[in-house]
Amino acid sequence: MTTDSLFALSGQMLITGGTRGIGRAISLRFARAGATVIANYIRNEKAAEELRALAAQEELSIELCRADLTTPRGLEQVQSAVKDTGRPLSGFVHCAATGVHHPIAELTKRHLEWTLSLNVVAFLDLVRVLMPYFSEAASIVAVSSTGALRALPYYAAVGSSKAALEALARHMAAELASRGIRVNIVVPGAVLTDVWKLIPGGEGRLADAAGRAPIGRLVTADEVAWATQFLCSNAASGIVGQTLFVDGGAGIIG
Repeated sequence: MTTDSLFALSGQMLITGGTRGIGRAISLRFARAGATVIANYIRNEKAAEELRALAAQEELSIELCRADLTTPRGLEQVQSAVKDTGRPLSGFVHCAATGVHHPIAELTKRHLEWTLSLNVVAFLDLVRVLMPYFSEAASIVAVSSTGALRALPYYAAVGSSKAALEALARHMAAELASRGIRVNIVVPGAVLTDVWKLIPGGEGRLADAAGRAPIGRLVTADEVAWATQFLCSNAASGIVGQTLFVDGGAGIIG
């Protein structure tokens, strides 16, 4: 096996939240590396169509699947999209996420349940319903957040959900390894995406992250996608249940 083929991807891969931001970068990177991609989304039709157009322009194999992963109907739609191709599922990246950005005093049970339903429960539900379709050497990657470890302003709901996601992924890794399925976690640092427009003080926090990182800038969505490709490739065949930080070194600075 050549060095290039170690990092190549093949087969069918599902990317949730795969039409915007980091998920979009992962969908494109995986398709460019040789995979057939199913990019899931729920709301932004414009972003989905832009991805479809770019895929057609580059002759990439990317299919769109609009489905609400927090509903039984949405899970059925994704399952059908995977099943109908007749090909094994060689990879699944859970990039879809939601959440509210409120101080603790304003968080409600509904806020937390809504955040957990997509960020954690949908991940579990998808792995469960897709289990019959995974190939013998499939890879699952959960996209987490630095807020799983660090207390960030207005991030309690999302941060706690990402911590739960990481714990779930590690338990999955231990249980599924015997079936040849590897599960790992990737943790992006601050990446300039639309989500920061929804976070109070987002612009200042981005500037702080860029200043704290030893590389002197924010990491890019493409850099996160490259790391995720590595985790899903044969080059990472011995990596199971690990957390890969892609933060430009910001996490090592106090």
